[in-house]
Amino acid sequence: MEILKGTTLLLLVLFLFWLFSNKAPYGMKAMGALASGAVAAFLVEAFQLYVGGDLFGISFLGEVGKAAGGMGGVAAAALVALALGVSPVYALMMGVVCSGLGLLPGFFAGYMMAFVMKVVEKKAPAGLDLLGAILIVAPLTRLIATWITPLVDATLLNIGGIIKETTSANPILMGIILGGVITVVATAPLSSMALTAMLGLTGLPMAIGALAVFGSSFMNYVLFDRLKFGNRRTTISVAVEPLTQANIISANPIPIYVTNFFGGALAGVIVAMFNLVNDATGTATPIAGLAVMYGFNDPVKVTICAVLCAVSGALIGFLGSIVFKNFRIKTVADIERQDQQVA
Repeated sequence: MEILKGTTLLLLVLFLFWLFSNKAPYGMKAMGALASGAVAAFLVEAFQLYVGGDLFGISFLGEVGKAAGGMGGVAAAALVALALGVSPVYALMMGVVCSGLGLLPGFFAGYMMAFVMKVVEKKAPAGLDLLGAILIVAPLTRLIATWITPLVDATLLNIGGIIKETTSANPILMGIILGGVITVVATAPLSSMALTAMLGLTGLPMAIGALAVFGSSFMNYVLFDRLKFGNRRTTISVAVEPLTQANIISANPIPIYVTNFFGGALAGVIVAMFNLVNDATGTATPIAGLAVMYGFNDPVKVTICAVLCAVSGALIGFLGSIVFKNFRIKTVADIERQDQQVA
């Protein structure tokens, strides 16, 4: 029952953010800014605090990571305001007032107040827009972020807690579900980093997300290379960061998403069997996710598990290329030709 509950809530979160991305004004840009905020805050924290500070014992690097990790709200609010067209000084002003708050409260406050700030910039006479930003927009941004924080804690973070408890009770099954879902999300505009940061995943669920996405690099390299989606540059790019090839992925959802789900599910099972942990939330990304794992686990176990995830990913990519070899796909050339016709 708990597994069904955790899975249902996870899918509900994905649906709501898919709806936001596709239906809300500037939804895609806002979600991209959220993912960038997770990179700016949580990746620096993960590398410097858990690897540089804890693993290598360099206290200064630990301080760098701790400082970055506490700036999630600042990064999200500022970057989403920038993405929506607010001038840099006002966007940063909206960000700094969210100091000490979480990534999601900062994101929502920055998103909502960005529209107000744009009106102030457009309508207010020169000089008065600065006063409007200081006297109205800045305090309202902080107020909204503060109001939203309990709601985020009671919903998204609670869902993350349910997923973590469910994973502990049945790690193999949740390895299949989490590995498959997070790997598919890694190729979608929602971003696996943003998803795992929003849910506050740590421990085994975060380890599954990190190494499943790492294994997907090898899987997508083989799949893209054998099905000839594009040139060599395209193939390397999707292996390093799938979101760089979002247009190709969106044009070929069935072969890419289906293959990624099965590859991620297999990687999730492997990680669950090794019982690895990752307490750096938001690190579901190919390179950084693997590096951070060494800060929480025995290096030999991490290396063996990562190799198995890479090999299994390449195998699933190969099998996917066989299954979908006669499937009608759209290549980079097809997409460019279509864009030219539309233009």
